Amino acid sequence: MNFSEVFKQSNQLCKVSPDGIYLATCVQYRLVVRDVSTLQILHLYTCLDQISHMEWSSDSQFILCAMYKRGLVQVWSLDQPDWHCKIDEGSIGLVASRWSPDGRHILNTTEFHLRITVWSLCTKAVSYIKNPKACLKGIDFSRDGCYMALAERRDCKDYVCVFVCDDWHLLRHFETETQDLAGLEWSPNGCVLAVWDSCLEFNISAWHQHTAEAIFLYKTWLWPHHKNSEQYKVLLYSLDGRLLSTYSAYEWLLGVKCVAWSPSSQFLAIGSYDEKVRVLNHITWRKIAQFEHPATINNTKVVVYREVEKKSAAGNDELSLDNIRMGSTLLSSQSKYEIHPTPFQMPVVRPDPDRANPKIGVSTLAFSSDSRYLATKNDNMASVIWVWDVQKMSLEAVLEQTSPVRCFQWDPRRSRLAICTGNTKVYLWTPAGCISVQVPGDGGFQVQSLTWHCHGDPLILLGKEQLCLCYTNTGTEDK
Repeated sequence: MNFSEVFKQSNQLCKVSPDGIYLATCVQYRLVVRDVSTLQILHLYTCLDQISHMEWSSDSQFILCAMYKRGLVQVWSLDQPDWHCKIDEGSIGLVASRWSPDGRHILNTTEFHLRITVWSLCTKAVSYIKNPKACLKGIDFSRDGCYMALAERRDCKDYVCVFVCDDWHLLRHFETETQDLAGLEWSPNGCVLAVWDSCLEFNISAWHQHTAEAIFLYKTWLWPHHKNSEQYKVLLYSLDGRLLSTYSAYEWLLGVKCVAWSPSSQFLAIGSYDEKVRVLNHITWRKIAQFEHPATINNTKVVVYREVEKKSAAGNDELSLDNIRMGSTLLSSQSKYEIHPTPFQMPVVRPDPDRANPKIGVSTLAFSSDSRYLATKNDNMASVIWVWDVQKMSLEAVLEQTSPVRCFQWDPRRSRLAICTGNTKVYLWTPAGCISVQVPGDGGFQVQSLTWHCHGDPLILLGKEQLCLCYTNTGTEDK
């Protein structure tokens, strides 16, 4: 692998343009635009305050910079460097800002989620959407950019509004069968909208059904969010607001933690607080597989990779076939993967009931670009990544790291998973094997997060205040 020189960045604000040509980074109040291929600075913009959020327009012609503390948004043009736009939300404040799919409208969410203001860069027209719900994922655009789904809270009830993005007229408005809607997401083909309920609901009459640990979690975490009823519920709606199906795995326990669609739209994966992943199919919307995360791996067909620290640099005799296939020229001198036989005992951390937001359950799901593999992370096994073969509906591999996993992401072009754990290494898994690669840099470049280029190479590594590009030089795709 090859690495670029190290550049400065702030708040992990670094994004490649949708066309893959430019790399934008924020350094305090400055916006720097580089050519991805040469890393030469093409544009340098100065904002009015420290940048809180940065986002490219869909056509890569404009960049939005939001300054939440000041309630300001500034927009810069790459084609016309002298042109710029400033939006001031005033005393009503600003908590979120994003582009519409056409790249010519900006949606600003005000403080306390009083409303969403839609600003047009072309006509300077302004429209308002009232009562947006304050939830983790309350707004989502269909992949083709035609529709926007918005969660709404009115009169203590949850609703979904579907808008046509061309002229922002309301297409559908319907009430959802949720107690406290936590999020919504379109399927990649735009035909189905998944809506899921909050996990923070409980029924006191069900206390006797819980273990002592669950009761402790309830008293320390859920009590401030107490409701009169409990729901584990995922609902599937059509574009016209018809309820296609409802899925509930169990009752009287913590519910849905995360949801992910496969790129093919054929599967919907649901991560839950009971440390399991349920996979629904797109025909009947019923469960076709259940992936568990046991403390002990007994299946002899599962490949278990364990990261092992080393003191000496790796020799030539330790080069694997996978290293050669990936074009790796710089192997980690401090760690490597060893394949362990089964049964294998996983490191499990018991959640602390005295702390808020206990670390338990499946918090992260990610499908590979071809929908062949699903990677998961169970929070009470924070240093372990699980890779499932969706075709076989079985566990393919387990990766145990020496440190808790910070971030993992699939290559958008091939079945290749990149992982970071906050240390000076980056890890890659393919069906052929795993490698650990040391990131060069004075003082040690600690990788806090990572993201792939939209074409699959390079891999962008982000530290606390720095970034660099990792070129994998892959000549052949993994099959």
